[in-house]
Amino acid sequence: MDILSLTSFLIIIFSKVSNALDMISPSDSLADGMTLVSSDESFELGFFTPGSSKNKYLGIWYKNIPIQTVVWVANRMNPINDSTGLLKIETTGRVVLQGQNRTIVWSTNSSTEGVGNPILKLLDSGNLVVKDGDSENYMWQSFDYPTDTMLPGMKMGWDLRINLSRRLVAWKNPDDPSPGDLTYGIELQGNPEFVIRKGSVKYYRSGLWNGDGFSGSPVYRSNPVFTYDFVWNEEQVYYIYLLKDKSVRSRVVLDQTKGERRRYTWNPETQTWNLLSAFPNDYCDRYGVCGANGGCDSSKFPVCQCLKAFKPKSPERWNSSNWSQGCIHSKPLNCQHGDGFIKIQGVKTPDATHSWVNKSMDLKECRARCLQNCSCMAYTSLYITAGTDSGCAMWFGNLMDVKQHQSNGQDLYIRVSASELGMETMEKRKAVGSC
Repeated sequence: MDILSLTSFLIIIFSKVSNALDMISPSDSLADGMTLVSSDESFELGFFTPGSSKNKYLGIWYKNIPIQTVVWVANRMNPINDSTGLLKIETTGRVVLQGQNRTIVWSTNSSTEGVGNPILKLLDSGNLVVKDGDSENYMWQSFDYPTDTMLPGMKMGWDLRINLSRRLVAWKNPDDPSPGDLTYGIELQGNPEFVIRKGSVKYYRSGLWNGDGFSGSPVYRSNPVFTYDFVWNEEQVYYIYLLKDKSVRSRVVLDQTKGERRRYTWNPETQTWNLLSAFPNDYCDRYGVCGANGGCDSSKFPVCQCLKAFKPKSPERWNSSNWSQGCIHSKPLNCQHGDGFIKIQGVKTPDATHSWVNKSMDLKECRARCLQNCSCMAYTSLYITAGTDSGCAMWFGNLMDVKQHQSNGQDLYIRVSASELGMETMEKRKAVGSC
């Protein structure tokens, strides 16, 4: 064999070996001690032992950074206690993780008839996918089943076509990736919003999506690290973010120990993860601390105030900083004889559990619809993008978890008794055509 032929042969061989490092087929397997590496060497898949634990897990972590940062775990509820772990993909496309005595400890639901060439591949995004040969249609992907971490390009939310909910569930602790009691995901009652729960109890809400961002979260449109979007239609409801510079490493993680959803970026100079944001951010971010119809403002003391035209339900308790009973209307509503609305500015919109939305109505139509329904207690524009208001969101019953913002938030129109407005205010509002 001449030198040219030998060189070509070696290039082909090494090319095949290199390409094989990021995937396995039914004729391959991945044993403990072996790894798959994404083609750009951003991520690695293999077996790891967290913290001081002796258990083994199959996971994905960032490659080539000194701090092992795991972003996904397959068998988080069923660890392997020795080095017998073996990962395979079957000819049907099902992925199987075996432990001692070849017991199945984890598998995917990706088994499909008529698959020609199923492969399991680790993508540069950190997404582990099952696909048929070179097809870009995924039979299964880890991005649909996140653990505690959201990566760029991952859709966090719902695929309504198959009733799939993608949400984060925190590790129990740094030594144990099994599910903790802290969850973070989009809830769909009324207008969709992100909710952190501790067990079944709400702990934090994002407020509604208004086109610029979530009303209860800082707006990051101009940040240098990432762009983001929120998709809401009949088939899907999800939030996604993408990096402006693909060389940047960024992740969102739900931290059980700190009780927060945290966003980090990697600093290559200091070789550390820098904290970009965290929620809850302050006392007023915690769910419902001021009770029904109370508003929380961290710049004031006390932080809890009754909303305009409301008074404490129990003045004695309220004055002793026990705000749990919340507030009631200062003057009773009289729907049949005319109520009105007052505007409060720059707030996180109330809990969406008892809410209703219409994307096509304008603010004037929204006001009229709310006024006609005696149970409607507040309304606002659904979208406030680029300074233009559109759509309608309405709330029924008590207004829970309203927060006053200094730099963002949106206007909310609250139902009050006509006598609360005063004749002069009523005439002024009528003259200017205010909603």
